[in-house]
Amino acid sequence: MLIWQADFYRCPHPDATGQVLWELLICNTTRSFKYEATCSQREANSSWIASQFEIAAREQKPDIIQVFRPQSLSLIEQAANSLGFSVEPTRRTLALKRWLREKNYPISLEKPPPVPLPENLWGEQWRFATLKAGDVEDIFHDRPIPILDTPDFLLPINLGLASTLPVPGIVIYGGRQSMRLARWLQTSRPVALNYVAGAPDGLILEAGLVDRWIVATFEDQEVASAAQLYEQRKQQSHGLHFLLVQPDDSGMTYSGFWLLGKED
Repeated sequence: MLIWQADFYRCPHPDATGQVLWELLICNTTRSFKYEATCSQREANSSWIASQFEIAAREQKPDIIQVFRPQSLSLIEQAANSLGFSVEPTRRTLALKRWLREKNYPISLEKPPPVPLPENLWGEQWRFATLKAGDVEDIFHDRPIPILDTPDFLLPINLGLASTLPVPGIVIYGGRQSMRLARWLQTSRPVALNYVAGAPDGLILEAGLVDRWIVATFEDQEVASAAQLYEQRKQQSHGLHFLLVQPDDSGMTYSGFWLLGKED
């Protein structure tokens, strides 16, 4: 599968005449392929982007174009749709973001304050948990689970983690809402689940391009200590952690499992 990562944004610096320029950057996941082109403010539209996509795709057409910047998404989608290319909004555009950093281009995005999960999705209970890194790939191998999201680049073996290292995570017992919650999470495209100290403390789900959701709040000191340990373990696991949704604690039925990582 050929994946492009693309960005279309105003250049940080104008040209020699003071004219504002817009730049299209495209690369594959290894950056063995790179394409860049600039246009004037007047030309900055989906038709110009589509023409550049056609040039860049002369040798091989992409299966997916990944986009991390919300301000770029609409124009790139219009251009891609006109050519029959698929677009995937995702924060996980590591190769492109590295390229942007090398060019000293801004990649930080303004994020809205976190909002509570919709009431009809609330689970009944939740807890911190760990899995041995060596068990992450195998634990659900023989168990039916409707939603399983374990990208290759987040597998412990590809992160160089020792098989005995504890990978931290959160388990949510959803009760009757378990499958509804799992489907909503999959649609929301989870990225990371972070502990944020405050009054009260909370667990914040980073999802989509800039979405932030309050999964739980707590004031209990024991829970806060467990949350701090959860964050410490995330550092030891190179940011790898997981989210598991199941109806109850019987261990018989699972609704969804996601491997998560630190944001690029």
